[in-house]
Amino acid sequence: MPLKIVRNDIVRMNTEAIVNTANEHPVVGAGCDRAVYQAAGYDKLLKYRVEKIGIVPEGEAFITPGFDLPAKYIIHAVSPLYLGGGEGEEKKLRACYRSSLKLAKKYGIRSIAFPLISTGGFGYPKEEGMRIAVDEINAFLLGCDMDIYLVVFDDKARMLGRRIYPDLKEYIDQNYVDNRTPLNRPRRAEHLPSSRPDFSTEFRTDSSPSSRPDSSKKFWSNFSKASRPDSSPLSRPNFSKASREEFDSESSVYMNASPSYAAREEEEPFLDFETAHESRLEERMRHLSDTFSQYLMYMIQSKGMENAEVYKRAIVDKKIFSKIKNNINYHPQKLTALCLCVGAKLNMDETRDLLARAGYALSPCDKTDIIFSYFIENRIYDMIELDIQLEEHGLPCIIT
Repeated sequence: MPLKIVRNDIVRMNTEAIVNTANEHPVVGAGCDRAVYQAAGYDKLLKYRVEKIGIVPEGEAFITPGFDLPAKYIIHAVSPLYLGGGEGEEKKLRACYRSSLKLAKKYGIRSIAFPLISTGGFGYPKEEGMRIAVDEINAFLLGCDMDIYLVVFDDKARMLGRRIYPDLKEYIDQNYVDNRTPLNRPRRAEHLPSSRPDFSTEFRTDSSPSSRPDSSKKFWSNFSKASRPDSSPLSRPNFSKASREEFDSESSVYMNASPSYAAREEEEPFLDFETAHESRLEERMRHLSDTFSQYLMYMIQSKGMENAEVYKRAIVDKKIFSKIKNNINYHPQKLTALCLCVGAKLNMDETRDLLARAGYALSPCDKTDIIFSYFIENRIYDMIELDIQLEEHGLPCIIT
């Protein structure tokens, strides 16, 4: 089984082993460490650590019984404290995953659940911690068969998930278009025409009134009456009931609008177009012919972001981002492009513009595109939560 990201409490995972974020010294820390000790039996686990394990350096791991946990074993990864990224934290964090997986393999463990090591009280940035976890676990799975779960569980993730899920389901229902055409659907024999219909009178390219079928003359007659200069502006053309209701609805909006346009002009200070928009418009015009790479770099710069901030938030590999940056004609995969839209915190118009420069568009027939659209429209720039939502809606994950 490939790596799977889940939202759960790690102490409730029904796997053979779980991984804990441990300290160098035999003391109990906050967050995941304390939760594991309390669920396993605080005194029993701490006594075992003190008497049989002792001090363990950062980056290494040790194993203990699971005691009262559903898991048979606890693998304790001695996690690095994040001090800004310049103190060898990445190397130590990668070592935590490697040491833990090595122990799991040694003990014949077939299923294991990891937290995002060091991303809680140890302060490691969550997106960067996720990228490292995925790198190391996927590298391990190339040579070993094991069920591995990455468990995302904190108050922020739990609350975000509860808020997103019902709204996202409604959004998918409203925006998703089933990609089945009449050619894909089974057709009953009695509905098939005996011969090819004659469209010559129904769809003429000649727009003269004499060439229109009789059924359309009434429409054009009503349309011309409604548009006559001497007709009342509130008169209703003789359209269908649905059209009349829509016309009445729109008319009521204009009739009941308050304050009037004249009143608004008196209340609001006049701001000429040049002052408000011309410089920004000229800036956009200069980037009309930009490639995907050029426009992405422009958007990052215009938003005052750093490149590393963008590819880390997008959970896109640094090497791939470097190829995009250094080759103006680089053509990314669509999912990579979508992730970078999230990483650069683009709005929907900016997203469509950037995707179009790589020849892509958001499709109403693709649920992955719909979910990306939901996150971008609602300014939720969290790739981990987005990946979890893909999983929960039965779609292939991106990060893993």
